[in-house]
Amino acid sequence: MITYGNMKRFEIQTSVHTEFLDITTKIQQLIGEDSAAAIIYVPHTTCALTINEGADPDVQTDAVSQLNKIVPWDQEFKHMEGNSAAHIKAMLVGNSVTVLVEHGRLQLGTWEKIFLCEFDGSRKRSIWIQELR
Repeated sequence: MITYGNMKRFEIQTSVHTEFLDITTKIQQLIGEDSAAAIIYVPHTTCALTINEGADPDVQTDAVSQLNKIVPWDQEFKHMEGNSAAHIKAMLVGNSVTVLVEHGRLQLGTWEKIFLCEFDGSRKRSIWIQELR
């Protein structure tokens, strides 16, 4: 982990082409007691962040399945790197989430988790956290 004032950064290695990784515990470990909110951001164009149900892994499986139907890899894209589907999926999901913090605890719903959504793995990804006070 690297810290820059109120901003913190860590890296995570994804292991497969498309996956949702629960990063909630790591984010929670980095949040300070006096934070009011945290902005979590990924500086990459082929992955994303989302907050969704973390109790049933089939939710992530279903999300990946539906995103693959919406933006299939076998389309004829013009982007020369061949990963336009990953770029489009990242645009649809988004590159940041904001979470309220109270007494150093992320204020997530009962079943909610924060996920890094990998669409072009495996890769090393950076996650940045800006704490608001």
